[in-house]
Amino acid sequence: MTSPEHTDTPSGSRRSFFTWLIGAAAGLIGISLAVPLSGYVASPALKRRERQWVDAGPASDLPVGEPTQRDLVMTVTDGYMEGAAVKGIWALRQATNEVTVYSPICTHLGCGFRWDGSARRFKCPCHGSEFDLDGKVVGGPAPRPLDRLPVKIENGHLLVQYKEFKSGTTQQIEI
Repeated sequence: MTSPEHTDTPSGSRRSFFTWLIGAAAGLIGISLAVPLSGYVASPALKRRERQWVDAGPASDLPVGEPTQRDLVMTVTDGYMEGAAVKGIWALRQATNEVTVYSPICTHLGCGFRWDGSARRFKCPCHGSEFDLDGKVVGGPAPRPLDRLPVKIENGHLLVQYKEFKSGTTQQIEI
């Protein structure tokens, strides 16, 4: 027989068990909310910018064999902010009605170039690089030809995907 002084008492109590149970449930709820929330916050920084086709106007308005400067008005998304950006391009319509579109940035150091109609060349005023109608380097320090942009014609409109490339390299590296 056991004496009343030596009763077996459980080591834990109901109160400590429920405290542990509530803490575990709160931790589980916290983790299940934190994982999707952190993914939502970090995802814009991790995903690559989506390229959109931007309307550059009617293709029929481009003169054959004469480069024309056009402006692209596009929506730029930076994280959660959206804004409008205007980017220039050079469009050249061939006799076959194919259109070549060049980035307006010189491949040497990133300056803007212009079309010199009398010399029939694209000329960069900063360092003297010159390019022919095909975008090939014909003079100056430019390390590669002019950068071409993706283009398509739908319903008579010229659509362009604007991209930027690193200047000063022999390889075309998209930024």
